[in-house]
Amino acid sequence: MPEPAGSSLASRDRGLVWHPYAPLDGPEPYAVEGAEGVRLTVTAPDGERFEAVDAMASWWCAVHGYRHPALDDAARDQLDRFSHVMFGGLTHAPAVDLAERLTAIAPGPMAHVFYADSGSVSVEVALKLALQYQAARQRPRRQRFLTVRGGYHGDTFAAMSVCDPVDGMHAAFPGVLATQVFAPRPPSARLVVAESGEEHWDTDELAVEEWAEQVRALARAHTDELAAIVVEPVLQGAGGMRVHHPDCLRLLREVADEHGLLLVVDEIATGFGRTGRLFASEWADVRPDVLCVGKALTGGYLSLAAVLTTSHVGEAITRSQFRALLHGPTFMANPLACAVAGASLTLVEAGWKDDVPRIGRLLSTHLAPAAHLPRVVDVRVLGAVGVVQLDEPVDVPAVTRAALRRGVWVRPFRDLVYTMPPYVTSDADVRLVADALVGAVGEVHP
Repeated sequence: MPEPAGSSLASRDRGLVWHPYAPLDGPEPYAVEGAEGVRLTVTAPDGERFEAVDAMASWWCAVHGYRHPALDDAARDQLDRFSHVMFGGLTHAPAVDLAERLTAIAPGPMAHVFYADSGSVSVEVALKLALQYQAARQRPRRQRFLTVRGGYHGDTFAAMSVCDPVDGMHAAFPGVLATQVFAPRPPSARLVVAESGEEHWDTDELAVEEWAEQVRALARAHTDELAAIVVEPVLQGAGGMRVHHPDCLRLLREVADEHGLLLVVDEIATGFGRTGRLFASEWADVRPDVLCVGKALTGGYLSLAAVLTTSHVGEAITRSQFRALLHGPTFMANPLACAVAGASLTLVEAGWKDDVPRIGRLLSTHLAPAAHLPRVVDVRVLGAVGVVQLDEPVDVPAVTRAALRRGVWVRPFRDLVYTMPPYVTSDADVRLVADALVGAVGEVHP
């Protein structure tokens, strides 16, 4: 449909379409005209056109960039067969093939896969599963979850309840969210990589020990009402891009075992290589009971997530009153999404071990000058994640435009200007991204 005379796409959008956490009368968005490789072609509300490296990988999912031939071919091939069938009473090869591959590469002996529509929905499913598990174990009073401050697990209701209740994004719903048990935010840590390639974690060990005692005390106080522990391993994402020591995850595994709780690990943002391990849980050599994955699962082509569980959990659900996990989305195991996800896994497995450390080294070097800017309080890198943290909220429109003028698309939030680029981003483009972040922060927040 042609645009009305005198109207831009952005002006037609404004007031008609809601965007994430933005008012209807907020700033006009940038209009995407094309995307290929790691670059977006966007037009600003004032008509200026930019070719920009996508430093966000479309909120961390487009790890292979755009219009990747292998993913395009997988989608076309499945379209020639069928794009969707219901999963009730039916099955299909893309779903079974993908489930076999996911259980094979997951951290620990995962045996079962439940497909969900999105990352947030996968967390909902995991929480429901934990309640059913405890009921099957004759502990129906266990209806709450232990988690940590600073976490983010999605925007649906149960997922919101395990997000940070104070600094999170869901303060508008205090009366309807379930009240969970929150431990303090894990102490910050930093992964130090020597020129030789040796890695070690730098943290305040005393602070970690004190934190561990607080977690143990909370678990003891609430043991009869807790069903599971829910956590993002090693890296908290939208809650603030904070890194914590793998020992914190090990401690949560110990507490879960001591009190008969499931350990639910949210790897929606951290899975498939992003932190420098295929799954962030592997930094701690921890095997979760329940694993949530999404985002990069399909390389950003289609919305798909999965909940993986151990055979122990699956057996408990099968012995329960209802015998089934009580969830069933219309688009569960969408064949098109599963087929593309299979192709995406092949690409991840072939490249992440080289690409993620490469990107991390370049980000460490080229983001370092930001530490000398007056409003910057921290610069941190973990895997293919680079973060510049300010001492004040980011002027998002100004930093976005300043970065675009330097050839890079970023989407800051709170006090953070960060990047999680596609794994296929070249060395030159990673340097461009880092230089643009440093330059934009220095220009807008002098």
